[in-house]
Amino acid sequence: MEGLHLTIFFLLTLTIVNSLTPNCDLTSQGSTLRVYHVSSPCSPFRPKTTLSWEESVLQMQADDKTRLVYLTSLVAGRTFVPVGSARQIIQSPTYIVKANIGTPAQSLLMALDTSADMALVPCAGCVGCSSSTYNPAKSISFSSVTCGADQCKQLQSSNCPVTATCSLNTTYGSSIIAANLAHDNITLATDSITGYSFGCIRQLAGGSFPPQGVLGLGRGPLSFISQSKSIYSSMFSYCLPSFKSSAFSGTLRLGQIGQPQIINYTPLLVNPKRPSLYYVNLIGIKVGATVVNVPSSALAFNPNTGGGTIVDSGTVFTRLVTEAYIAVRDEFRKRMGTAVLSSLGGFDTCYTIPIDKQVPSITFMFPGINMTLPQDNYLIHSSSGSTTCLAMSASPALNVIASMQQQNHRVVIDIPNNRLGISREICS
Repeated sequence: MEGLHLTIFFLLTLTIVNSLTPNCDLTSQGSTLRVYHVSSPCSPFRPKTTLSWEESVLQMQADDKTRLVYLTSLVAGRTFVPVGSARQIIQSPTYIVKANIGTPAQSLLMALDTSADMALVPCAGCVGCSSSTYNPAKSISFSSVTCGADQCKQLQSSNCPVTATCSLNTTYGSSIIAANLAHDNITLATDSITGYSFGCIRQLAGGSFPPQGVLGLGRGPLSFISQSKSIYSSMFSYCLPSFKSSAFSGTLRLGQIGQPQIINYTPLLVNPKRPSLYYVNLIGIKVGATVVNVPSSALAFNPNTGGGTIVDSGTVFTRLVTEAYIAVRDEFRKRMGTAVLSSLGGFDTCYTIPIDKQVPSITFMFPGINMTLPQDNYLIHSSSGSTTCLAMSASPALNVIASMQQQNHRVVIDIPNNRLGISREICS
């Protein structure tokens, strides 16, 4: 196996990292936060060892595959997704933001997830948690939530005495979590939400849980977006940085102020059985100038089965329902002419010669938006340039527009107007 390193993804060589001096002290302004990739030199969670290019890609594919299993198998009929289950997969967070919890504030770098709801926070005294925890005893604004509270009922917790502390048990990848539901103040950037509900973890077994917790930006009743509605009007946007960026730093913008004035929108679709997920209507895919012949059933939104297309920050590589992927892949290969094919793990369309000049464009088509991807958003190159792969693969039942395809785009979630906006923005 070659000692290659991924230039557009996750891992930088130690030489590059040590030669860069990104400004990790940039402060958030107003309602705009810094968003860091887990492998940023500014991230305490960046990999301690360097993997080969092949090893890193295979690991990311495995993480994505497990996440996809979750996204396509939510329990039918459930109106709230239990805490933590939206990321039953990733061994480390992909993007992190700084959150201050309690009075006085205690800072945590929490994993950002647009398909999860309520926050899960490792608390002091937790058995099995990392050393960085939130200590309720040091916060004068902390309070426990009882079983009789509405928030506890939304968790579908097991029956318990009305005055007892609301508790929950859940899994998170290979981790098993026991937590109590709690209230405290939380501040992102300069805005504080009082009485924020979150899961205070008291016991953790397994190694899948992000070290300092998860902050959910889904649209369920206990998500950050729902709980901060009075301040941010259920609107936010994010720009995920390119994985080529030395600092791996993008932004999360909360509320209506500062959002793009010129941006194209497409309607958000609501699935009552999967209410936290951001569904959109993918109506077609172009490879070059050709609209690929994809069966309508592969793209159709189906609330009964959960089929359709979601936009997700926690999945790395875009997944297309098998029939759609095969059609896109075959058209892409056709445009590549006689270039010799190879494969890498779950990627079956790779090339071992320079191909940049002949690569066709790829465009996702939504009502109101044509999202034409730059090559960096759908091709993975090795640092030596000897291997290039189409960074998409097949899915059994759900299309997922993932973080690599979203990088250097501003994605706006406008829940009151039930729409999602996308515009090109260099935010690295």
